[in-house]
Amino acid sequence: MEQIRKLKEREAPLETSVSELIELYDELIESAEKKAAWDPVPTCTRVHFVVGYSFAGSIKAALKQLNWSGTHKVITLSENYAIGPIHGLDSYEGRKARRDWFQDHITEPFEVCDDPEEDYGQLLERVNKIPEQAKVIVWTSRNACEQTGMLHAFRLLSGRSNSLALYDACTICEELDNRPNATISYRHSGEIPSDKLQAALVRMDDSSFLKDADKARLEQEWQTISKQSGALRIWRDGAVTEVPDDYYDMYLLDKLDKLRPASDSRYLKAARLIGEAMGCCEQYIGDAYFEFRLRQLIYEGILEIKGVPSSMRRYSVRRKKLSSN
Repeated sequence: MEQIRKLKEREAPLETSVSELIELYDELIESAEKKAAWDPVPTCTRVHFVVGYSFAGSIKAALKQLNWSGTHKVITLSENYAIGPIHGLDSYEGRKARRDWFQDHITEPFEVCDDPEEDYGQLLERVNKIPEQAKVIVWTSRNACEQTGMLHAFRLLSGRSNSLALYDACTICEELDNRPNATISYRHSGEIPSDKLQAALVRMDDSSFLKDADKARLEQEWQTISKQSGALRIWRDGAVTEVPDDYYDMYLLDKLDKLRPASDSRYLKAARLIGEAMGCCEQYIGDAYFEFRLRQLIYEGILEIKGVPSSMRRYSVRRKKLSSN
């Protein structure tokens, strides 16, 4: 309610307030998702794999609006696959290394389970409960997060006899809605409203299911990408590409210089800077990674800080002033 009040009274930048509301929504959806039992009924005909709680919430709403909730189930991959190591995710050691990286570098709330394998075990349990007659739809889009998540989904599904299909939600909705004088481009599926997703769901047909050769190709792509050891991936030239951890550092500094030129010595709210970076970035990375790199720039002495860097809303930054001596 506090964020809604700030948005209404414009006490905070629009993009910052919207980002915080989406973050709160995702946390609420995640909590409800974890508590809900996942037991497909015998009449279940479709199981949808989606990446991210925002997209999961929208597609569930679309299924409900179509009166398909009884026969369609959703499995959510909650990871942001664009960031953090993914090497060896098929092993306990690989999953632990990824979890440790998030705990060491990301300041946003990160739930720690007594058993670090609890979430993964719940995911495998849902995969194992997919009815044999159900056809599985894996959703993706043109970004590193959803593309990597899609490959992980197919890895989890390997060995199952279910028919598998692959759909790009953003491309489908853009094709349905764009006109010569009005176009829209989605960066990730979580941006698509549920009413637009209804049209994408209705468009599904049985002619789009993957052949064995397609499945083998996707399995090989997963094997290749899961050998990467870096912590940042982007979508470039139609492929997921690993880039250095500091790939966006100069981009962040450029945004800071535009918002606070050299002649302006005031500090800038970290949330304001990160909101600007997210709004202008063509990639879907997420605010957590930008905030991680902002703190690295502080540690390296490039930026000065005012406040406590426990979250992006609690501190401000500016370029470090050169000594006059």
